[in-house]
Amino acid sequence: MPRLAANLTMMYTEHAFLDRFQAAASDGFTGVEFLFPYDYAAADIAARLRDNGLTQALFNAPPGDWAAGERGIASLPGREEEFQRGLDQALAYAAQLGNRSLHVMAGLIQPGEDRAAHREVYLKNLAHAARQAASADIVVVIEPINTRDIPGFFLNRQDDAQAICAEVGAPNLKVQFDCYHCQIVEGDIAVKLERDMAGIGHIQIAGVPERHEPDVGELNYPYLFDRIDALGYTGWIGCEYRPRARTREGLGWARPYLHNH
Repeated sequence: MPRLAANLTMMYTEHAFLDRFQAAASDGFTGVEFLFPYDYAAADIAARLRDNGLTQALFNAPPGDWAAGERGIASLPGREEEFQRGLDQALAYAAQLGNRSLHVMAGLIQPGEDRAAHREVYLKNLAHAARQAASADIVVVIEPINTRDIPGFFLNRQDDAQAICAEVGAPNLKVQFDCYHCQIVEGDIAVKLERDMAGIGHIQIAGVPERHEPDVGELNYPYLFDRIDALGYTGWIGCEYRPRARTREGLGWARPYLHNH
């Protein structure tokens, strides 16, 4: 039985951000995730979690200048000190919000840039992040993202992500397996889940190709949920999709799995 976490960056956008926690809880979600908490005081978010009986599953470390188009800085040469400051900020938020998973975005590689140099910086930053997070019992996750949604993103394939984690060699560095991104880049999702499950720290879902509800599109999520259960995964599954209309109206697919179904 999947443990579903509502992604409050994409879902419940008909409500102000801090009101989305109550909306998700009222629909039966027991966990939430979102991209970034940094526009709000950690204490305010923690209060919403506590008041609505919600568990914080995941959020992202600071990504650089998001408004200017940056999508993470973990692989960007020359940004190491900024990365470390952002990681410290993320861990301070996690200490108050209680999540045990933190997503670190790789960032973009521009045409003509040296991929090997990016990879070297990425490995060093991830090793540092894993060391810092270990003392707080936090798992750092990295996510392959498709280049249709984010052109130029440094990390795109599941096997590359697993190889990077293996090279760093930290037990608390794992892969965030987003079924939507994986289907667009590679497909063969059930086989990849089976191959990589030991190295997967978080799973996300969305319909493909439009990134709407998971019951729309080319993926059979009831089948995948059964496979994920059979593989012994007990972590959260983040619902990182854009509802076609109001969020509640599109939750029919989730009702069998929600707390108050």
